[in-house]
Parts: sequence; C-alpha cells; structure tokens
Amino acid sequence: MRKILYIIGLSIFVSCASQQPTKNTTTNPKPTTVTTAPKPTTPTYPKPITIQGVEFYTTNIADITKNDNTVSYGSIVSAKPAGYKVVKTYFPAIGQNFRQKYLILHYTALDDDKSLMVLTQQSVSSHYLVNNLGNNEIYQLVDENKRAYHAGNSSWRSDKMLNDTSIGIEIVNNGYTTDSIGNRVFVAFEEAQIKKVAALAKDIVTRYNIPPTNVLAHSDIAPLRKQDPGPLFPWKRLYEQYQIGMWYDEVVKQNFMSQLVNTNFEINSNTSTMIIKIQAALNQLGYDISPSGTWDTNNRKVVEAFQFHFRPEKFDGIVDAETWAILQALNQKYPLK
Repeated sequence: MRKILYIIGLSIFVSCASQQPTKNTTTNPKPTTVTTAPKPTTPTYPKPITIQGVEFYTTNIADITKNDNTVSYGSIVSAKPAGYKVVKTYFPAIGQNFRQKYLILHYTALDDDKSLMVLTQQSVSSHYLVNNLGNNEIYQLVDENKRAYHAGNSSWRSDKMLNDTSIGIEIVNNGYTTDSIGNRVFVAFEEAQIKKVAALAKDIVTRYNIPPTNVLAHSDIAPLRKQDPGPLFPWKRLYEQYQIGMWYDEVVKQNFMSQLVNTNFEINSNTSTMIIKIQAALNQLGYDISPSGTWDTNNRKVVEAFQFHFRPEKFDGIVDAETWAILQALNQKYPLK
C-alpha cells in the first residue's frame, strides 16, 4: 500500500513540475521607444483674400532668391466634392513650381481690328495683345494660369510644345512686305508699343522668375516656319534698359572676333568640321538643330532666326565671323545648367 501511495505522489509531483515555466536564460531587449512624426504646423504664409468666393494672392510673396514659388500671384482653384469640405489648413505645400517658364513674343502681321478678331474668335490666341492705338491699354485675352494657343509646334533646349509652359505676348505689327527683288522689308514697331511690351514683360518675368534664356521670339522656338517678331524688335534695348532677356557682352564678343583674325574664317566656316561645331553651338544655346555637317534650307533658317534676335543688321542665314563670335559669347554667358 505504501508503495502504491508513493508511486501516486511521485507521479503528481513530476506532473506539476513539468507545468512550471522554464527559466529564460536570454536577456530581454529593452523596449523600443516609438516616436510619432510631429503633426505638420500651419504655415506662416499670409492668407489669400477672398472676392465673391474666389481666393487670390494679389502679390507674389514667394522668395524668388530661393526658387520658393509656393505663395504666388494669382487665383486659387480648388475642388468642391459633394458632401465634403476642402480645407487649406496646411496650404500651400512647398513642392511646387510655376507652369509659366517661358515668355514668347510675337507680331500679329495684322492691323488692330483684325488682330483682335483672330486672337479672340479663332483657334489661335495669346495671353496679351499690345495694340497700336497710342493709348495706355494692353488687352488681356487669356488667363495666365491657362494655355493660350500661340506657340504651336515649338522647341527650346529640352522643352517641347511650349504652349504648355509659356505666356504669349502678341504685338500689333504688319510684319513685312517684299520688295521688287524679293527682299523682306520689315515694319518698325511704334515707340509706345515698345514701352508697353517692356513694362508688361518686366512684370511677367519678375512674378514668375523667368530666366533670361527663356524670354524668346516666336522665331527662336519655331525657326522653320516663323519670323516674328522680326529683326526690328529691339531685344538689345529690352536687355539694357529693362534687364529683360538675353544679350551678349560686347567685350567678350570682340575677344572671340580677335581670335578669328587671319584664320580665313569665311572659307573654313564651310568645312564639315566647322559646320558641325557651329550647329552644335546653336543647339547648345537652345535652337532645335541637329549637327549634320552641311548647310541646307532648314538649318539656314535656324541661323536666320538667331540673327533676327542677336545680329539684326545681317539676317541672311549665313554664319560670318561676327555671328560666330556672338554665338560663342552667348554660350559662355548662358551655359546649360
């Protein structure tokens, strides 16, 4: 009997011992501290004003020196989803920029009335029209936040179809006529128009931080089909008096000219090697031209467009020593970034 009780007791002890937790010989890691990201703070930017339910920033208060375009002149377009409220507690985000990267200048090749009719009633348009009536009015035809149909098939540096990224200014001007021997005779711009264009362009490039390399002629971005605003448009004056657009430094140009003395440039410029070099330099500046080593009708039109803008005294599409020196001076001053 004792043996039976002893066996039963022993079995109970073993069973209970097997159910005891085993001692953990490993060191438990210290619990990690979970940190939550701080909630975004409300921006300190000034609030827009509201007029008849539409919100506006009436001035550009962005820090242009830091390429901070978050709070910029213009209206704010917002969604209105049914049953929900869109709030601007954390508006605006830093990660944004302007649609408006380019300013493109044109002439209409029409008088005032026809220019207005075509630009407002047909499938071509511009953001602004500078009339030739001698008054202080500039017509706005398209909202700056929207695309106007003024540039068409166009290219500059790495950008294509510049309607998407540009503001267009049309200037009332009859363009050119052809004389008895087939030469183009361009029509001069009125002084009042130049002052209007300068004031308007200055306002636009300042608000949108448009760089000098992106203030262009229609002929610059579409040289195979366009001549406007032509060789009589005063690009140098806009640069010198209003700090608008590109222009070369005369001293640098003269330095490049001096390097061409006694080099027989007029002859060497027609060698395949030199032609490729010139075409590559035009492409570097921004023109849509592929180095081919030959001069044909199309790439001579590119040279002509360059001369319209930067060498208006000579726009025959032939690269002389001065044209080449100007092109090199421009590329030195405005390198690709």
